[in-house]
Amino acid sequence: MTMDTGLIFHPYMRPGRTAKQTFEWGVQNSIACDKAGFTTMMISEHASQIWENIPNPELIMAAAALHTDNIMFAPMAHILPHHNPTKLAMTVGWLSQILEGRYFMGIGAGAYPMASYMHGIKGEAAETENLNRMVRESLMIMEKIWKREPFWHEGEFWTAGFPEEEEPQTEEDEQHMLANYSPYGGAFPEFAVTGFSMNSPSMKLAGERNFKPVSIYSGLDALKKHWEIFSEANIKAGHTPDRKRHAVSHTIFVGDTDAEAKKEVMEGPIGYCFDRYLIPIWRRFGMMDGFAKDHGIDPLKADLEFLVDKVFIVGSPDTVVDKINTLFEQCGGWGTLQIESHDYYDDPAPWYNSLELVAKEVAPRVKLPGN
Repeated sequence: MTMDTGLIFHPYMRPGRTAKQTFEWGVQNSIACDKAGFTTMMISEHASQIWENIPNPELIMAAAALHTDNIMFAPMAHILPHHNPTKLAMTVGWLSQILEGRYFMGIGAGAYPMASYMHGIKGEAAETENLNRMVRESLMIMEKIWKREPFWHEGEFWTAGFPEEEEPQTEEDEQHMLANYSPYGGAFPEFAVTGFSMNSPSMKLAGERNFKPVSIYSGLDALKKHWEIFSEANIKAGHTPDRKRHAVSHTIFVGDTDAEAKKEVMEGPIGYCFDRYLIPIWRRFGMMDGFAKDHGIDPLKADLEFLVDKVFIVGSPDTVVDKINTLFEQCGGWGTLQIESHDYYDDPAPWYNSLELVAKEVAPRVKLPGN
């Protein structure tokens, strides 16, 4: 069995990119990944960040549906506190029908205070505990909408319901029945949640509800902890944890040689993004700590070259296979490698080559858990 390959499209488009360029790059990536044999493409939802400017990931998915055949799509994630649950349930159900099942749903509580503020959530209401309660209530409402059974809910955050319909007596009555916005095939889509912090509450939620766990790589200890939290909650809820359901999002770049791959990352769009955006953020919020701890250095000394050499998975196919297998031995492994996307809009050739190499020369040689 081969490790699955996926893309997570944030999309880290540099400031100044137009909405159309971001949209085009998303659709182009979906086509390239589908052709390469990727199994999934996750598309982020960000309302406030200039570097990650996709407020409506479903628009890219709908466009990509016309140009792809096999790849599955997910918002990663719809920020549930920012949406009316009924409206989102209808949107998700319809999109699942458009994609004829090539859809699963990423959900999250939100990580950007400015985005929450824009949606009327601030102060104590924006604290993690409150946002997580909003996620649970929203999820409950969406599931009820999809069941299409009568209910009325007046909750802590939302009021919603599904009306009772009378059986049609005439052809005219049938024309006024409620549209069916349940997910394709009538079954609920698979849910996935992402976790970054060491003691991620998202991993606990994933375990409790048997959702797909997706770890944003933040160091070896955090990755191990994510699986521990998920497994404990999953077993307690009566399920059997399966590492092959676990997805890990990481910075990956494969070139023909180690030297070429490192040069491309250091001098290309990935390095540009990290130097100007991600490294300053990671230092500011302590997100570099896990990487620094893994290698025994001061987080302030963790620069781009350190990340490329010690944290990212960069190199020739042989080198990348060795790095992933070593990481699997250290943490127990996972089933899907979600590659972090970057802004290769101006010259996509190196990026597309890397995606092809990952799917066809790296993934088949990775030793999956249990194999």
